[in-house]
Amino acid sequence: MLLEQQAVLLLVGILAGIACTVVNIASLISYPALLSMGLPPVVANATNTVSLVFTGFGATLGSRPELEGQRSRVIRFGAINAIGGAVGAVTLIVTSPDVFQFMVPILVAGASVLLLLQPRINRMAAGPVSSDCDAGDHFSLLSMSGMFAVSVYTGYFGAAGGILAVALLGVVIDEPLVRINAIKNATNILANSTASVIFIIAGSVHYGAALPLAAGFLLGGGIGPLLARKISRGLLRSLAGISGLLFAAKLGVEGYG
Repeated sequence: MLLEQQAVLLLVGILAGIACTVVNIASLISYPALLSMGLPPVVANATNTVSLVFTGFGATLGSRPELEGQRSRVIRFGAINAIGGAVGAVTLIVTSPDVFQFMVPILVAGASVLLLLQPRINRMAAGPVSSDCDAGDHFSLLSMSGMFAVSVYTGYFGAAGGILAVALLGVVIDEPLVRINAIKNATNILANSTASVIFIIAGSVHYGAALPLAAGFLLGGGIGPLLARKISRGLLRSLAGISGLLFAAKLGVEGYG
């Protein structure tokens, strides 16, 4: 990969890392960038997932105040994410690349719609403040199964997985949205990490692209929480959502035409 392309991926990673912590849309920025540089869909997805691990580390470091007192939740939900991420990655590896290529326009379009609907999803997810870490948590087989399904999706593709995770965590946890989002950032590390191990073993990662993108994700994920109160989330969400729909349409025309 050319040095100029790596520089672009570094900048893309910074932007996507910031966007991930603000409106949970990293993959809608980084995945198209990888495709535009000629990476096959499965390789682009695997490379993106490996790089996303570093967004989680950056975002978690930047969200330490919101994570205070939530260790037990991070461990509990992290375990579900770790297993689900591995299952999703294995599913991607063992199925035909043609299946993933067929699904990508649908997944990108769905992720873009979820992004545009995120304010409504956030209102549904936000719960009352709880004074005790586990007081008011509402665990059920259905909610845990839902979180597992989201983590499988994250391991398989991942775009908008953060939005779904925030919505489900909001059903289970009685906490302000900012603390719920911090838990999502911390636990998504494990979903992406286990998926990354699978992709690395399978030889599906383009390291020349992954390294600069990961560096950008780490930087963007770290400064994202600091900029969250200053960035116009509505504008960023609208631009990314509309761009995602246009990109999905382009992929659909190329793949289904």
